[in-house]
Amino acid sequence: MTLFLLLALVSAAVTFGLSIVVFKLSHRYRLYPKIRSRDVHVTPTPRLGGIAMFFGILVAFGVSYLIASQFAPLRLIFAEPNKILAILGAALLIVLLGVADDIWDLDWMTKLAGQFIAAGLVAWQGVQIYSLPIGGLTVGSGWMSIVITVLAIVIVMNMINFIDGLDGLVAGVALIANGVFFLYSYLLVRDTSPTNYFNLASLIAAVLVGACVGFLPLNWHPAKLFMGDAGALLVGLLMATSAIAITGQIDPTAVNNSQLFPAFIPIILPVAILIIPLLDFGLAVFRRVRAGKSPFSADRKHLHHRLLDMGHSHLHAVLIFYGWTAAASVGCLLYFVLPVYFGLPSWYATMFLVITLLACTIVTLAPLSRRKAVEAASQLAPSDPGDRDTTALLDPLDEASEKAEETV
Repeated sequence: MTLFLLLALVSAAVTFGLSIVVFKLSHRYRLYPKIRSRDVHVTPTPRLGGIAMFFGILVAFGVSYLIASQFAPLRLIFAEPNKILAILGAALLIVLLGVADDIWDLDWMTKLAGQFIAAGLVAWQGVQIYSLPIGGLTVGSGWMSIVITVLAIVIVMNMINFIDGLDGLVAGVALIANGVFFLYSYLLVRDTSPTNYFNLASLIAAVLVGACVGFLPLNWHPAKLFMGDAGALLVGLLMATSAIAITGQIDPTAVNNSQLFPAFIPIILPVAILIIPLLDFGLAVFRRVRAGKSPFSADRKHLHHRLLDMGHSHLHAVLIFYGWTAAASVGCLLYFVLPVYFGLPSWYATMFLVITLLACTIVTLAPLSRRKAVEAASQLAPSDPGDRDTTALLDPLDEASEKAEETV
């Protein structure tokens, strides 16, 4: 555990230092785009933070490789160097693609093609979904495994990219999600392989947590630096890759009834930690296809935009996303931790999930109740022509009826 934490610290330190460098160079050479109609910030802000995150992760992998020569358990991760090189190569390709998009605004077909190439590189070198813990179910063929893996990686990358619209949103959500996933992968491997706690999934999650920690100070509201498509796609790529890598830690044919639910965690946990991006992605695709547009066309109707329209402040909207992510991911992790390590029944985890999700729902919908109360008070108050602007803001129908009466 200590070694993983040290590697996360390396990733955080390098990312933070390079984020400052990228921030200063971006302003010196005016490497930032104009404000778009769907943006919620009002000051032109550099979008090249993904470069700093990539190099933070790259240096952390380099340090882990150097340490592995002196540390036998860690050496097992690098026993198949092609996997590591494929992951880092795919990450480099995604970052270059994202930087090009942030500077020149590429069309969605070009971006999607690049995503498939990067995902294909990872799958081609062996990081694949080979089996699922569902009654010993294995993927039918090698090509089917590659196709499923590529699709999963591309979908996750776009899910993360879709929610990248508020200061600190993706970095914070990824920090929480990957922190929980790191704990799960570490505990799972320690439980199934007591002599070796080190695995590729835990390493990826740890260095990604470090990169998010190092980037978040400059990305916190009001943000000085955005991660851009380069950073969001990079986060999605590594999150998907770590989740896929952990599926190989469980033999689905060896799962007994007492271990059945923990065995499902490699599938359930990634879905749980990505529940908000998944919902936003699904709604966006449905909304755009129904309108006859490309599913990758931009608009201002994402969940974070809707939270702002409901009356939440920028900070409150981000914290609500954090809350939903923490509730779903921690609750899912408790189904594994409580029975195995504390001997407690699973209904404790269910109770935690119900309470936290209910709390998140109340906080999310709170502005609607306040707005309804203000509207009711405005409607019951004596009519005052001087308050017409307020009336129009709170209830446009009232304003329309008043104009109709004046016309008559």
